[in-house]
Amino acid sequence: MSQFIISVHFGPADHDALQCLERFAHAVIQQKHAIKCIFLYQDAVLHANQHFALASDELQVSTVWQTLHDLGIPLKLCVTAAEKRGLDTSNTGLFTVAGLAEFAMETCKSDKWVQFK
Repeated sequence: MSQFIISVHFGPADHDALQCLERFAHAVIQQKHAIKCIFLYQDAVLHANQHFALASDELQVSTVWQTLHDLGIPLKLCVTAAEKRGLDTSNTGLFTVAGLAEFAMETCKSDKWVQFK
């Protein structure tokens, strides 16, 4: 059984990438591997924004993240990237604030690191 860590670099408007990430995570878990965390970096931290609304006919980004959270995958976002983009790091919903040092330590303990850009 392998331990994966996933980093996400794309913003919430990239629905194709988000759906690929979701399918990948489900496949990893289905094959009895583990995902130590999904780390949001760069524009990906905008997924934690609690103040945007999407039309009902668009992919509901928050529902995808809720599904991944419900699978038991820790969702972390880079505190520095979040602050640079004006996010309130005290209100990140499903996401836990973390630093790059924590991400680096988690990566060192993982078998595989997969990036979604």
